[in-house]
Amino acid sequence: MPGATHLPLYLGIDLGTSGCRALVINQAGAISAQAAQPLPAPVRDGARVGQDPALWWQALAATLHELARRIPLRDIAALAIDGTSGTLLMCNTYGAPLAPALMYNDARSVCEADYIDEVAPPESGAHGRSSALAKLMNLQPKLGLGARYALPPASWLAYKLGARLGVSDEHNCLKLGYDVIARCWPDWLDRLGIRRELLPQVVEPGADIGAVHEQTCTEFGFAPGTRIKAGTTDSTAAFIATGARLPGEAVTSLGSTLVMKVLSEQPIFAPQYGVYSHRLGKLWLAGAGSNSGGAVLQHYFTAQQMQAMTARLQPDHPTGLDYYPLLVPGERFPVNDPHLAPRLAPRPADDAQFFQAMLEGMARIERQAYQCLAGLGAPYPVSIRSVGGGAQNEAWTKIRSRLLQVPLLNPAHTEAAYGAALLARDGTLVSS
Repeated sequence: MPGATHLPLYLGIDLGTSGCRALVINQAGAISAQAAQPLPAPVRDGARVGQDPALWWQALAATLHELARRIPLRDIAALAIDGTSGTLLMCNTYGAPLAPALMYNDARSVCEADYIDEVAPPESGAHGRSSALAKLMNLQPKLGLGARYALPPASWLAYKLGARLGVSDEHNCLKLGYDVIARCWPDWLDRLGIRRELLPQVVEPGADIGAVHEQTCTEFGFAPGTRIKAGTTDSTAAFIATGARLPGEAVTSLGSTLVMKVLSEQPIFAPQYGVYSHRLGKLWLAGAGSNSGGAVLQHYFTAQQMQAMTARLQPDHPTGLDYYPLLVPGERFPVNDPHLAPRLAPRPADDAQFFQAMLEGMARIERQAYQCLAGLGAPYPVSIRSVGGGAQNEAWTKIRSRLLQVPLLNPAHTEAAYGAALLARDGTLVSS
């Protein structure tokens, strides 16, 4: 109607391993619309895991077309994209991919990782054969001088929408060797023979990096001038979505593995445990993951069996069994022991008791993880929000509450796309 005004909306896009999801919020944070499209699984050949980046763009375009059928995209004031950390794409001067992207779990770069270990300081996030820097060292000589930009998925998709080419965020650049303390590309990269022009210009997550270009506005219905904000990694976006904002507020992901993260007033780096920190405004998000988690439970029981047994659990009556649930030997956090054996014996005759003992063991691992982080200089949690499939198990929540001795809060939201939408709305979110 004439004279009508529209309140601005904000779009978060999450490019995950299995699909692309878009979520729109208003200024108050209420969800206005959502859309999603699946992605085919990456191509795996032993330690090699790759994916055609054209599939990312196709999934994003299909998601935006679906979203446009639900709300007018012209009302979106800004957008931000998150993606998997450690995935690397090599492009030419015009942003065209030169090869399939090497995915976050591609582990082909063994020799390159060994060389990084000799040169990089131990606190760098670039260690490991699946690091983005190891991937860059692998691809740089193969692609030659035609290569111009090394980018994570979130940054390349932002460019496809209209952002400046060759710009990325601090979080996605951690595993590429970026020094998050000095906020620069370190000199030791030169000893590895890295071509400096390949490295992105690094900005803070939430920084303005351009506007949706005219062709994209026409195709999807965005208004001219729609802003594009620098994104983040998918796990950090999911943390932001929970509503944790203050020092000591923590989030545990109860998924296939256990991941523990806490907001700290100082950065924590302990590579022997896989502990690294992302800058979030004036605070730092420190954390790491255990090899224990839901994948162990799924090895022994189906989802239906676990649901049926949950009603029989007795969280106020511990089993007394001292389990350390692992699928295979080896643990990094909170215990650094590549040979640590799974501890799942003796096994009771009652499957429900066996199930409860595994949940108790994982709760002890979670407690030990936060104690380990506290020993490294982070605060012990003042509260913990829980995400992932295990967060829905009320009996497990009671077991964890008894052992952790801190309030277990419900997250405000759990979708990484929601966290990306908050970045689009607010820029940097966390303050001390």
